[in-house]
Amino acid sequence: MIKKPVLKLLNEQINKEYYAAYLYLGMSARCTDMNRDGFAHWLRLQAEEEVEHAMKIYDYITEQSESVELLPIDKPDIKGKTLLDFFKQAYEHEQLVTKTINGIMDVAVKEKDYASQIFLQWFVTEQIEEENQTSNIVDDLIFAKNDVAAILAIEKKLAKREDDD
Repeated sequence: MIKKPVLKLLNEQINKEYYAAYLYLGMSARCTDMNRDGFAHWLRLQAEEEVEHAMKIYDYITEQSESVELLPIDKPDIKGKTLLDFFKQAYEHEQLVTKTINGIMDVAVKEKDYASQIFLQWFVTEQIEEENQTSNIVDDLIFAKNDVAAILAIEKKLAKREDDD
C-alpha cells in the first residue's frame, strides 16, 4: 500500500511526465519545421521515453492496488526558436524533474513508504542520465556556435539515437 501523500505526488508525477512528453514532442515538431530531422528524431524519442516513465508510475500504482488519478495536461510552453534554446529548456526541464523526483523520495522516506523508496530509486538514477544527456547536447551546441559543419555533425549523432537510449 502506498502512503497517501506519496500516492498524491506519484499521480502528479504521471501528469508531469506527460507534460514533458508534450514539451519534447512540440520541440521535435519545431525542429522538423526547421528541417533539422536528426534533432527532431532525438526529441521525439525523448517524448516517447517520458510516456514510458508515466506508464511505469501508472503500473506501480495499480500493482499496489491504488487508484490512478489522471490530471489535465497543460499545453507545453516552448521557449525560444533555436536548437540551443530548445535544448537549454530541455536541460532546465530535466533539472526540474530531478527536483520533483527527489521531493517524492523525501516524502516516501518521511512516510516510511519503503516500497515506494525502492521504486523511486530507478527514477533517481534515470535522472542522472537525463540531465547528463541534455547537458551534453547544450554544451555541444554552445561549442558549435554557428558552425554549420559542427551542427550537422551533432545532428548526425542525434539521428542515430535508438528507442532504448
